[in-house]
Amino acid sequence: MAAPEFVAHAVTRHVRVSAQKTRLVAALIRRRAVGEALTILRYNRKAKPSAVLEKTLRSAVANAQQKNPGLDVDALRIASVLVNQGPAWKRIRPAPQGRAYRVLKRTSHVHIYLAEKTGR
Repeated sequence: MAAPEFVAHAVTRHVRVSAQKTRLVAALIRRRAVGEALTILRYNRKAKPSAVLEKTLRSAVANAQQKNPGLDVDALRIASVLVNQGPAWKRIRPAPQGRAYRVLKRTSHVHIYLAEKTGR
């Protein structure tokens, strides 16, 4: 099986939202047309992950236009969306009897790859 040809990609790193929450929204837009994916992200209830994915998707589309000015944006689809865990911010929460509980504020890295539509 040949590797798919990507038209463009965009990466957003150290986003202050957990990878698990972002993956839930990323599954909704995987292998969709760019316009349809933007509509899904705009009206999704998970505001923070949707905003991050929308911004990254718009960046990937702009990268594709910059790379190939004659490219038809309507012919683009999302080939792959990867959401990996980034470094966690370690914080301390006061606990009873002078103890301290560790709080992990998780971050994530988002990668979006675009390809041209094939077939219908």
